[in-house]
Amino acid sequence: MTETDITGYRYEDAGHNESHNYLLPALFRILESLSPREKRLFELGCGNGSVAQAMTERGWKVTGVDPSREGIEQARIARPQLDLHAGSAYDDLAREYGQFPVLVSLEVVEHVYAPRDYAKTVHDLLEPGGVAIISTPYHGYWKNLVLALTGKMDAHFTALWDHGHIKFWSMDTLTQLLEEAGLTVERFERVGRIPVLAKSMIAIARRSG
Repeated sequence: MTETDITGYRYEDAGHNESHNYLLPALFRILESLSPREKRLFELGCGNGSVAQAMTERGWKVTGVDPSREGIEQARIARPQLDLHAGSAYDDLAREYGQFPVLVSLEVVEHVYAPRDYAKTVHDLLEPGGVAIISTPYHGYWKNLVLALTGKMDAHFTALWDHGHIKFWSMDTLTQLLEEAGLTVERFERVGRIPVLAKSMIAIARRSG
């Protein structure tokens, strides 16, 4: 196994996980606000296909990849009609799948070993003027202070989770990452709990047209 090999990331089943309870309502609202020529998107990190299925039910044509062998296997068993494949942000996905008006990547960027490679792939998969919707756990001063005071820092940083979170993004650092790759961050939304203690943040970024 190389340092960039996360094919062993585990999925318990083919359903949603707890984070989808607060991520999906925001995602669907953001998607509804867009007006692409085609309701076609790429999901970078499609996991077990549960989010792709939910977006398909709302009229989107979804293509997705995930490096987890188990996730893709569960997706193919539970949802064989979906266009989901094994692959990762370290592959030349734009050459294989083309470009899209919208890209969705939920709770992925905190797992990647080479985030600039990830950001370049996001850029390359988007059509000029296309929009990326990227979520990651929220980190801010007050939230981290509360975690420290309540003794929950170890649980939050999940050091013992194989293939777990290895990058801890703030709005500033995620903006810098995406802007280095040629994207313009239009706004952030914080979801789950009150904003200052949010569970995740969602960046909405656009490739220059």
